[in-house]
Amino acid sequence: MDSMESRWVYQDEEGSEIDNDGDERGGGGMESPLPDSDDDDNAEQRLIRTGPRIDSFDVEALEVPGAQRNDFEVRFVLLSRFRLIFCLQGARAKMFVEIDLNRNAANGYDQIWRAISSFISVEYGLKYDKDVNLGRRIVLAFQTLGVVFGDVGTSPLYTFSVMFSKAPVNGNEDVLGALSLVLYTLILISLIKYVLIVLWANDDGEGGTFALYSLICRHAKVSLLPNQLPSDARISSFRLKVPSAELERSLKIKERLEASLTLKKLLLMLVLAGTSMVIADGVVTPAMSVISAVGGLKIGVSGFNQDHVVRISVGFLIVLFSVQRYGTSKVGLVVGPALFIWFCSLGGIGIYNLVKYDTSVLRAFNPIHIYYYFKRNSTKAWYSLGGCLLCATGSEAMFADLCYFSVRSVQLTFAFLVLPCLVLGYLGQAAYLMENHADTTQAFFSSVPNGAFWPVFLIANVAALIASRAMTTATFSCIKQSTALGCFPRLKIIHTSRKFMGQIYIPVMNWFLLALTLVLVCNISSIYEIGNAYGIAELGVMMMTTILVTLVMLLIWQINIFVVLSFAIIFLGLELTFFSSVLWSVGDGSWIILVFAIVIFLIMYIWNYGSKLKYETEVKQKMSMDVLRELGPDLGTVRAPGIGLIYNELAKGVPAIFGHFLTTLPAVHSMIIFVCIKYVPVSVVPQSERFLFRRVCAKSYHIFRCVARYGYKDVRKENHQTFEQLLIESLEKFIRREAQERSLESDGDDDSDTEEERSFSRILVAPNGSVYSLGVPLLAEFKDTSKFISEVSTLEEGKLEPSIDPVAIDAEQSLEKELFFLRKAKESGVVYLLGHGDIRARKESWFIKKLVINYFYAFLRKNCRRGTANLSVPHSHLIQVGMTYMV
Repeated sequence: MDSMESRWVYQDEEGSEIDNDGDERGGGGMESPLPDSDDDDNAEQRLIRTGPRIDSFDVEALEVPGAQRNDFEVRFVLLSRFRLIFCLQGARAKMFVEIDLNRNAANGYDQIWRAISSFISVEYGLKYDKDVNLGRRIVLAFQTLGVVFGDVGTSPLYTFSVMFSKAPVNGNEDVLGALSLVLYTLILISLIKYVLIVLWANDDGEGGTFALYSLICRHAKVSLLPNQLPSDARISSFRLKVPSAELERSLKIKERLEASLTLKKLLLMLVLAGTSMVIADGVVTPAMSVISAVGGLKIGVSGFNQDHVVRISVGFLIVLFSVQRYGTSKVGLVVGPALFIWFCSLGGIGIYNLVKYDTSVLRAFNPIHIYYYFKRNSTKAWYSLGGCLLCATGSEAMFADLCYFSVRSVQLTFAFLVLPCLVLGYLGQAAYLMENHADTTQAFFSSVPNGAFWPVFLIANVAALIASRAMTTATFSCIKQSTALGCFPRLKIIHTSRKFMGQIYIPVMNWFLLALTLVLVCNISSIYEIGNAYGIAELGVMMMTTILVTLVMLLIWQINIFVVLSFAIIFLGLELTFFSSVLWSVGDGSWIILVFAIVIFLIMYIWNYGSKLKYETEVKQKMSMDVLRELGPDLGTVRAPGIGLIYNELAKGVPAIFGHFLTTLPAVHSMIIFVCIKYVPVSVVPQSERFLFRRVCAKSYHIFRCVARYGYKDVRKENHQTFEQLLIESLEKFIRREAQERSLESDGDDDSDTEEERSFSRILVAPNGSVYSLGVPLLAEFKDTSKFISEVSTLEEGKLEPSIDPVAIDAEQSLEKELFFLRKAKESGVVYLLGHGDIRARKESWFIKKLVINYFYAFLRKNCRRGTANLSVPHSHLIQVGMTYMV
């Protein structure tokens, strides 16, 4: 049943409505429900037709017909003598403030002024952060260097070495051609694609593959997990541009995505493939960065061989992953200055080599040398494309690590510091190789001046460790996002910063990445083979990002189709060309990284598939509301004092596990709350919009449903006591709002009220505390403004005394009675009732389905983080019941 339609309900003698809850029942029916009164179970009831149900699941602000999108409206809604609501509504923002002039008129005017300031800042995008001073900006810049740009900053260590291992230098034209190829790859992919375009496709400051998927899920219903609620779209952080009616292309794409199950699955598979490549990148980046930096010892120390390099690299990697738990802000502030010195060293060495050897390499800015390079080397030049791509490694890490810093800070730092230093570094290496063709195996360290070798070697190793941390941090962010959206098994996540909630550490993945990195380094010690594996992982992520950003351009940005096609054709064609090069050399040992990415992809897909089947089965087998009504307010058992929180995954309906509790336990609590912890496709849900409530059955049942909503970036720091307190307070507010709404509805139905009086009394309170007006006219629409002013002044002078309504007194007593019942239940204690729902494939299922569900998915559920630990449930207040679903 649509919440905006009229509905049939039962009404008892007291005027309380008893809802059939038809949208959550298996079937319709008009059977008489149980009474709504604790005092008289035989109270007379009658069937009435009423307006749409208005509760915290379905609250919507009513728009004024004919209002222009570029204008904003001002309203004053009078509640009582000295209480009024100040309302501002525009195209992007709504602001409702309740003012009490009786207590302090000056304070009321100050509230109005603050509301206007906040409204303008949201409506017109004006923002000023007075806390960001010069010192804070410098600290932020250093942290940006240390966290975001470590990976791309160390690419000069190995780019030319890997390139020339595929296409040896036969003349200066080869050096110029390779340099030109590197420069334009860096400009096209790192600068234009990522820094200038992709960074803007962030999800409220969150970057990465799953952030793009979350952004798309908010604008089109493409998620395979059917737990979306209409109220999710009214979260304030959900507020983004949606496809407009004027732009048919966006609407057609949206409708096609929502209607096609195949497209939804394909989109999810693309996202999972990109995320698996990011995790694979977290393995190969530390191996490549560290082993190439330590390899400089072969230039500085005579007799130093590759075995020594591997041993030292293993020690460095163990130290690197051991300090990962100290967090991004602490380590980022320490390594930021070190990476700043590294970029300055790159630029300084580049300028030195340009002046000393050959300034003619500046001709490489002419792209004609790329044509000459392919003409001279043909197939070998195509093989070298995999090494050329390494200059742009770390571009995806810039996007994935965006959650820590703003888009503008990353863009400015890259454009004015990182990119110039990288260009100078590559120019200096090319100038050195113009006269030293034989030193291509260690191009970077061979080009370092003798007197500066050891300081540069030291800072290069520090930069390599920083680069490894950057990709590991990006891996943690992607795993947390995928876990919140139901695509990765639950793992223990530690938040390393009290100020910044996006800075996390995942112990299991940290040591898992370390083990795989050590295996990769010990088995494939050649940087050329590791470089090819590096290219496979990077290109896999880049191609997925290009496809998702193209979809964002079409669906959300709604820009010109020729711009979208140009972006997709240019960058996807470029990346496919690079990908064909690295795949040709996959047999050299880089196949290991492909196998690892496939394993991660299968883990994520199996988890998502099993979770979707489990949720769909729970929805099908949920209890009918008729059963609860037949059981009566005592639910066919003893109602013991206290509150029972029944955790389940259903956002709607009564879970089947509740029937097991009724048949298994000798008694149930006097107040039952079905709690659903739900992650919505937004980065952050404000605390004021965290809880949604709805009453289940009649008042005498004392059963409620609560949906606790979290974004994938939210931190669940509260312990069970804090969570209980927040939940009970929100429930008390909901009960008060419900009573107020019923009172307003009864006032509005009184025929003795005039139209103007009803327009002032019809208000609605949203879940976040905002107050919405139902049909309140603008002040400008009053024909006689003096009449309105005189009525207000009369109220202020106390000449008009409000009449005493017996119905209002009864409603107030009923409200106080229910609140007293809630407080007594809270004093008796809170018990957590947790149902373990497992799934098994039916006997007639296919063999593949049995294998996936009964073995692989069951193994993942058994070894992932338990629900009790993830929900912070105390064992002393816990009752668990198991249930197996056949799917």
